[in-house]
Amino acid sequence: MSNPTEVVKTYLLDLQERICAALHAEDGGAGFIEDTWQRPEGGGGRTRVLENGRLIEKAGVNFSHVFGSSLPPSASAHRPELAGRGFEALGVSLVIHPRNPHIPTAHANVRFFNAEKPGEEPVWWFGGGLDLTPYYGVEEDCVHWHRVAAQACAPFGAEVYPRYKAWCDRYFQIKHRNEPRGIGGLFFDDVNQWDFDTSRAFMQAIGDAFIPAYLPIMQRRKDTPFSEQQREFQAFRRGRYVEFNLVYDRGTLFGLQSGGRTESILMSLPPQVRWGYDWKPEPGSAEARLTEFFLTDRDWLGTSENNKDRANG
Repeated sequence: MSNPTEVVKTYLLDLQERICAALHAEDGGAGFIEDTWQRPEGGGGRTRVLENGRLIEKAGVNFSHVFGSSLPPSASAHRPELAGRGFEALGVSLVIHPRNPHIPTAHANVRFFNAEKPGEEPVWWFGGGLDLTPYYGVEEDCVHWHRVAAQACAPFGAEVYPRYKAWCDRYFQIKHRNEPRGIGGLFFDDVNQWDFDTSRAFMQAIGDAFIPAYLPIMQRRKDTPFSEQQREFQAFRRGRYVEFNLVYDRGTLFGLQSGGRTESILMSLPPQVRWGYDWKPEPGSAEARLTEFFLTDRDWLGTSENNKDRANG
């Protein structure tokens, strides 16, 4: 068998290429700039960023492969038995912040960890997921996003999508706001319950699902007119995104605690954002509907079946 790390690395580099090519083709404007970097403690990465495109205000698609003599606290906090082990971590992480507030922000990542200690068996696992953060929600888009996620999980067992959908709903909670970051999707970590090849295939299925999940939504919403007021609402909601990433996000904390490259770690932050003291949307408005209806732990696939039943009834 080939070196497991090299097999994963080959896939991740290709995934980064394919996602960047698809986003660039859809945007039709600015291209990605590439920045390769080295980490003094070991490893490095390839960061690609698109800014000020026709549709995309900022997108980052980052590949990293880092290693070190001991796992940082963010990686060993929920697995204390791994403290002190050397580690190797590979992943692709991406965030897309569109200009049009009718196109949601999207995030995805897939990653592989291997933790080793002399005289003991290596401990490996896969992690990742994808989630969607709309500003002006559309049920059709939410259902599509979750349907693609469910289809990616289906070959691995009927219980996989419900389990990782629920984990995503729990994980992307902005606790100090008592609200979710978006409408969810999938979140998984510590995946090693299958053999290596099956676990890797699952990680790849989620990575491959991103473009078919997101591009149709971008294509449907990209020509929707928007006002300055709607752009302002987008900036306020982006503030919530920043709060989650800097306070709770494991990937951000891992990168900063492991001495990763700050520019690449913080590429997920939006280019323009606002905070206002005790700011709230107008009651009964489309802006208020975002939190009242869309940002709830909703069964989007069940919602689509219910709507279909009502239409047929």
